[in-house]
Amino acid sequence: MKKAIIYIPNKNPMQSGLAKNNKWILEFKTKDPTKNPLMGWESSSDTYSELKLEFSSKELAINYAKKKKIEFELIEPRKRKTVKKSYADNFLK
Repeated sequence: MKKAIIYIPNKNPMQSGLAKNNKWILEFKTKDPTKNPLMGWESSSDTYSELKLEFSSKELAINYAKKKKIEFELIEPRKRKTVKKSYADNFLK
């Protein structure tokens, strides 16, 4: 049986905005990773490891996995902590 993970990818650290950060990815887990003896790269004979499916919502990704009988692990995104700061806080200490 195929195994996959469903998650929202992290934002690009080179950008400050959060746009285009709302797509869910279904990515298959590699069954048999092997190391290429010549270059040292990790490779696999499993072609599903090259496949990433994008969904607009978590429910669509879960429904697809259930419909295709894919065993999946759901990774929920963490909430960002925002600390409110004032310019005056720089001079209070």
